[in-house]
Amino acid sequence: MITIEEAEAEQERLRTLADLTDPGPAQVMTVAGLDVGYPPGSDEVTGAVVVMDVATLEVVDRAVVREPVSFPYVPGLFAFREIPPLLTALSRLTITPDVLLCDGYGTAHPRRFGLASHLGVLTGLPAFGVAKTAFVGTHDLPGPARGAHTPILLGTEEVGRALRTRDAVKPVYVSQGHRFALGRACDLVLTLTPRFRLPEPLRHADQLSRTRP
Repeated sequence: MITIEEAEAEQERLRTLADLTDPGPAQVMTVAGLDVGYPPGSDEVTGAVVVMDVATLEVVDRAVVREPVSFPYVPGLFAFREIPPLLTALSRLTITPDVLLCDGYGTAHPRRFGLASHLGVLTGLPAFGVAKTAFVGTHDLPGPARGAHTPILLGTEEVGRALRTRDAVKPVYVSQGHRFALGRACDLVLTLTPRFRLPEPLRHADQLSRTRP
């Protein structure tokens, strides 16, 4: 257990370790979707990881764990609630994924260090975030066609992109985490959304996070 002030200081310290210049691996074969669930009426959190083959979108590995919540609900500090079970789930995989795809934010965060950045730095794996709703900054609405995008700006800094994954459907919000370029992240999200608004690894991780291990 740490205090809110200690958690904010830890974010600032780790933020200096996030690599936003590395474009990522030359070829991405597998992507792990990571999500958490909060069982109703429980003081526990469920961490779920689903690894999918990018070419076939078949599930090749998965893990789910449930642990006691170890940090209060504080906007901007969700990583301290969600990372412990996600790290445990990652440790139970038999495959090391090429990229981590987190349900949440990376650089699109008040301290430019959300869950995707935090997990990427701790694991050393390339990582980025895809969120369902906007959190910080401003952005114009992208055009209605699939693939249209606009920058998410904090001041004059681009911290992510609002990306349309389905024609005339609400965009998702993509941001860098660690060792993976923003443009590549957006391209990969489009590859992983052949039918629905959300990338397939995240959809499967969301479903798994609602189950009991």
